[in-house]
Amino acid sequence: MALFQNAVLQKYLQDLNNEKVDAAWELFQSHFHNPEIQENIRNSKEEQYQEGFLRDLFVKMLGYTLNPTSGFNLTTELKNIKDAKKTDGAILKNGKAIAVIELKGTDTTDLSKIEDQAFGYKNNQPDCTYVITSNFEKLRFYIDNAVEHEDFNLFTLTRERFDLLWLCLSADYLLKDLPKKIKDESHAEEEEITKQLYKDYSLFRNEIFENIQQKNPDYDKLTLFKKTQKLLDRFLFIFFAEDRLLLPPNSIREIVKQWTTLKELDAYVPLYNRFKKYFNYMNTGYKGKTYDIFAYNGGLFKADEVLDNIEIDDNLLFEHTRILSNYDFQSEVSVNILGHIFEHSLNEIEEIQAEIEEGKMPDTKVSRRKKDGVFYTPKYITKYIVDHTVKTLCDDKKSELDIQEAEYEKERKGRKKETIHSLIDKLDTYRNWLLDLKICDPACGSGAFLNQALEFLITEHEYIDELQNKLLGNFIPFTNIENSILEKNLYGVDINEESVEIAKLSLWLRTAEKGRKLTSLNDNIKCGNSLIDDPEVAGDKAFNWYESFPQVFEPKEKSAYHITWATHNSRTSQRMIDYNVKKGEAVWLDEEEEVVITETILDIIESDHLNVMAYNICGDHVHTLLVCEEEALPNIIRKLKGKSSQKLKEYHKIPREEKFTLWTQKYSTTYIKSEEELWHAVDYIKTNREKHSLPRNKGLQPLVASEVMNQPIEHAFRSEYKGGFDVVIGNPPYVKLETIKEMSQQVEGAGYATFDKRGDLYVLYVEKGFDILRLQGRISFIMPNKWLQAGYGKPLRQYFLTQRLESLVDFGDIQIFQGATTYPLIFTAHKDKPQETIDVAILDSVSAKDFKTNVAVNKETFSLSEFDEDTWVISSVKDKNLLKRLNEQFKNLNDCVEGKANYGIKTGLTKAFLIDGKTKNSIISRGSNAENHLFPFLQGRDIERYSFPKTDNMLILFEKGFTKFAIGEERNELKAWNWFN
Repeated sequence: MALFQNAVLQKYLQDLNNEKVDAAWELFQSHFHNPEIQENIRNSKEEQYQEGFLRDLFVKMLGYTLNPTSGFNLTTELKNIKDAKKTDGAILKNGKAIAVIELKGTDTTDLSKIEDQAFGYKNNQPDCTYVITSNFEKLRFYIDNAVEHEDFNLFTLTRERFDLLWLCLSADYLLKDLPKKIKDESHAEEEEITKQLYKDYSLFRNEIFENIQQKNPDYDKLTLFKKTQKLLDRFLFIFFAEDRLLLPPNSIREIVKQWTTLKELDAYVPLYNRFKKYFNYMNTGYKGKTYDIFAYNGGLFKADEVLDNIEIDDNLLFEHTRILSNYDFQSEVSVNILGHIFEHSLNEIEEIQAEIEEGKMPDTKVSRRKKDGVFYTPKYITKYIVDHTVKTLCDDKKSELDIQEAEYEKERKGRKKETIHSLIDKLDTYRNWLLDLKICDPACGSGAFLNQALEFLITEHEYIDELQNKLLGNFIPFTNIENSILEKNLYGVDINEESVEIAKLSLWLRTAEKGRKLTSLNDNIKCGNSLIDDPEVAGDKAFNWYESFPQVFEPKEKSAYHITWATHNSRTSQRMIDYNVKKGEAVWLDEEEEVVITETILDIIESDHLNVMAYNICGDHVHTLLVCEEEALPNIIRKLKGKSSQKLKEYHKIPREEKFTLWTQKYSTTYIKSEEELWHAVDYIKTNREKHSLPRNKGLQPLVASEVMNQPIEHAFRSEYKGGFDVVIGNPPYVKLETIKEMSQQVEGAGYATFDKRGDLYVLYVEKGFDILRLQGRISFIMPNKWLQAGYGKPLRQYFLTQRLESLVDFGDIQIFQGATTYPLIFTAHKDKPQETIDVAILDSVSAKDFKTNVAVNKETFSLSEFDEDTWVISSVKDKNLLKRLNEQFKNLNDCVEGKANYGIKTGLTKAFLIDGKTKNSIISRGSNAENHLFPFLQGRDIERYSFPKTDNMLILFEKGFTKFAIGEERNELKAWNWFN
């Protein structure tokens, strides 16, 4: 997670005072590379070496002056401004802390564990920009925030990395705020490169597409467009690979040079033919006299019937490959820049596809991708979400396995073999668990969340390697880990084919290594409509999650069972006979009790989606025919008996502490072997009350006869699956269903509990996310906050109350997506029973610089009892008290309209009646009396505290009956329109 752009960094590294750095490097090597000193440091406790570490590194090598020496700019134990906590050290400028230092012993292997603590100290020092954490062996350096950092291993540091350490931390540079300047320049440079590269990349794609259409008229336009994008993906990978030495340097230029030579030798072949030959080498491999090409493949370069047979203009290929080859994909173009390029590209791709498919010109003001509610997610958001889902699961697992870093730091000599084996086993168990994690983004776009998860998982495997190396010494790291993660951990779906291909490419670029095949991602990253699995509804985009990801979901092997259980003391068991156990009074259920129990069981069947084909209750026993997996039976019966017993106890108002036994411990199970036995059992259960000569229970009868208790055989034995993803993360599309009527009609019939025709697509993605999540799995999305209060959000609010909603981060009016007003919110939840509290953070300002801090500072804990299906108000305690006073003293709008404020202004056609200031001026300039019918139109986003609302929006408004008044009684539509025009 580099802090600086490489080209910018190199410029500053070249200006270092080599004489000064050389002297510091000699001192550094003599100390931190000395094996005896290293061992002494490892054996020192945190408190023993803290001040020594500051002297050895910061004073002797980096040029600081330690307190109490006169003019000191380095101090130990600096107290927070707001509380009594102290940071282990701080770098001072004019007496104020500009950097805080948090130190731990070498038994703290993972420095990310002290990140929050260190930033807590930073936030208590108003002038602080830098954070430094270290365990005496490793050092981590942050600027402003925890999104990115530089890592330095002091015990193995090379001269090249020492130069960077000096640039970041020496008194000569840090006290002048140079690292911050370099970071700011890096961001500016990345933005400039991104803009220029995208301009060149986009021009290449557009001109190639036009040329391919002209030269290959036999292919349809949409096919050629998709192949144009694939061709660009191939070129981009080669440019990236040749600059990072995965391929021979300047491969593209060499191909062009060879082509030029052949022309001069009168042996002309089309330039594209030369490129196709190289593409084939990338697929199958090539060994030549002067260079070799490894068969990277991965699917990107495999034979493609269209690309292998089209023609492309020589000069066009020559000119554009020359332009793109001028970029340095090693120092100038980072993988992050390419991520932004890909996302911008998707905007244009979808616009052009719309033009092709619908015959419409794309809207040049607003990209189709933004109209479709898809926005690029900033890295500080993807990191936050991955940290609160994937990282949280990993931390929980390490705690469960009792992986304690200090145990791996101890000397191996003299320890029992059993102890060593136990420590190794814990790490092996953790790695195997880690390799089995399943992480999914159901609307993956260009793959921002999957790349963030990849980055975290790679770091976690490196952490395991480090612990094993400390324990065993000279440990060989786990090989090919990146490909293992791609194959086993990461999954994504997107409705756009080009998004899927770009997501794959972005993952390949992050993981490609020389001489290692690209992982085929066809089984993990797929194209389809995440929300609809019926081909008759969604066509070839219909997506069945269970069939598409057999690595994640496993079919249930269901059978039918006739289950019977009885009331307490109503039966005599053999054990009671053998041990001469005296029975108490048998429990007999009256008619009202039968109804209470049956209502409880029916609710469980509905909520847990159990398959019940018959049910009856007969005074002292219950019959049910259940279709499920055999292994699931004990838990199902335990829940049915336990919940119904608890409900009856509540019904009779028996004190909680008083013992109450309703059912016998055991139950009877009869496995149904054939369809004939099945229908015999169904009939037996349905007529069981008559068999026992029990009277008709009018309250019970409708329950027993309900569809829930009498499911048809086709439904009971339908295909069902178990398993699911461990983590679901993402930024789902934000699209009002009213604007996509065809899609709205499709999802309306798909059985979503959260569907509301006035609602938004993101709501359905939440429900689908939980649906594909395994029990105890974690889910987190960034999406609009409108569901909190909007009428269409009521089903989603009800749905969330059935899950373990852990936290909400509400951005309020803060806009984080460039060019879009979305009012975002992040939710994090657990697929489990609801908990009693929810952590809520309401932000008043946000940026990558202070996001994590803002969340921590503004977090408040709410009781779940404060929320129901009605509007959720998640304001601070102070604001809630104010609202309470306002509600007590004044009427609200709801009181004035008798609770019927369901809609705002309904124009009938918003784009016709809602205009901007430019259109307003144009209308008025024509000299008509239209100004009398134009009124300022305010939206929520236009209203800010302490200021008069301003808006450029105008509403064309005519009072009721105006047209009739203007043109008289004559109903002449043409006359009316002529007047209006």
